Amino acid sequence: MRPLSKLPDEGVNVSPSHPIREACVLVFGVCLVGLLVFVLIASSVELLAPLVPPKAEARLLAPIWEQIDEQMDAPTKAQAKEIAKLVNRLSAHWKDKPYDFRLGILEEDSPNAFALPGGAILVTSGLIAKAESENELAFVLGHELGHFRNRDHLKALGRGVLFNLLLSMVGMSGGEAVSLVGTTGLLTERHFSRDQESAADRFGLELVYKEYGHVAGGMDFFKRLPKEIEGSNLAKFADTHPVTAERVAELKQLAKEEGWTLEGELRVPIGKMENTKRSEE
Repeated sequence: MRPLSKLPDEGVNVSPSHPIREACVLVFGVCLVGLLVFVLIASSVELLAPLVPPKAEARLLAPIWEQIDEQMDAPTKAQAKEIAKLVNRLSAHWKDKPYDFRLGILEEDSPNAFALPGGAILVTSGLIAKAESENELAFVLGHELGHFRNRDHLKALGRGVLFNLLLSMVGMSGGEAVSLVGTTGLLTERHFSRDQESAADRFGLELVYKEYGHVAGGMDFFKRLPKEIEGSNLAKFADTHPVTAERVAELKQLAKEEGWTLEGELRVPIGKMENTKRSEE
């Protein structure tokens, strides 16, 4: 008896579910794994960053600072030296500061300020140009010192470095983590949590009060920002230092609770000899 040949079953090697459904499940799974990895990395950095010795932090900064210093010409270095005096005056009120601070200026029209591990604060020429009093600049610098105090900058950099390592492990290039451009990019584009920003605000405003005996002018830059931001290069500063009317109101409420007067002398921007007076509205 001759066997009868049969055509193969059409369902062989064919998934019973729709390909689009399978693709969605795959994408969802990859996103979920990525989210879990992100949470794990972020949590690890939050726990480990405070354990990094300040000296190790300073060693990390050394090669980066050399590049920053090389990029500043003589007039810019002189200007940075003047602003560094203000940083030193403010940080003198921080009794347990972990290191001495240095200040560098980046020639960039967009106003910005950020901290590098090891005690360096970078401000842009655009920020200096926008400041209408020394008091305004003092609060911005004090705010950055607040991020140093809570080691927020190190946490941000740590997350960036760990993500670079993770990308390298899967065959993707994460860039040079210790290069000037890479490092400043990681820190400039950071987004601190509301709690981190509020804590830095509190510390910065406290330093302003201890330095001047009042907080007049400290919030002026933030008060002007919402009115000027649309369509301007101020957007970059607001992206990394979220500014809202509520935030200014919180600062005023903090000053009221602490008994820090909103009225007092405003000093001219760094580099000018005469002082002027004005009161907070």
